[in-house]
Amino acid sequence: MAKTSDISKFGKMKNIFLAILLSCGMISISHAEVVSYDDPWEGANRAIFKFNDTIDTYTLKPLAQGYDKVTPKPIQNLVSNFFNNLGEIRNAANALLQFKLGETATALGRFGLNSTVGMLGMVDVATPLGMEEKYEDFGLTLAKWGAPSGPYVVLPIFGPKTLRSGLGLYPDSALNPQGYISPDKDRYITKGIDLVNIRTHLLGSEELVVGDRYSFIRDAYLQRREYMITGELPGDGF
Repeated sequence: MAKTSDISKFGKMKNIFLAILLSCGMISISHAEVVSYDDPWEGANRAIFKFNDTIDTYTLKPLAQGYDKVTPKPIQNLVSNFFNNLGEIRNAANALLQFKLGETATALGRFGLNSTVGMLGMVDVATPLGMEEKYEDFGLTLAKWGAPSGPYVVLPIFGPKTLRSGLGLYPDSALNPQGYISPDKDRYITKGIDLVNIRTHLLGSEELVVGDRYSFIRDAYLQRREYMITGELPGDGF
């Protein structure tokens, strides 16, 4: 049985989630706005970027390197599949909020199939059957409804965001089953494994960073978000 505090916590999340929906619905529900490349808070962003980079250099990256060394690739893939499968709940909810009924059905189908036949999501049996994963989050939902991008911002621990995608973190966290794992120790362990596994898959991409790390990562993030919103590569049509 869920604890009273957990129920109260979920209720508060739901109320905030609905409030955001209503406020964004008053803005627009017709046009997806591309991201803003403005960086008016660059000074503060660079300071937070340096803080995050220090934590990564001395904590997260060594853990990821150790994990990569002792964990076979097939096992890493099972772990990735497991956490990606949990993300289908977020994908389905945001696809529904964007009135993408086909994607909603696909995400729910993927979650149901992979959670059962795929051994709790560790094996992706849905993709070979033509049920392709389509990532969605609340920031993309806000963009679909025409909410402005807002400037680029770097958050402690969470890293690069736009103001719009940053606002989407809280509703998305309410849709993540990891947040409801009890006791707290197990929840922290689960989130830690997820984070280290994600960082491990990024080890090979570090050599792609050239020039100023801050500017490179900022531009790469914004271009990726723009593509996710418009479906067009940056620069297309300009």
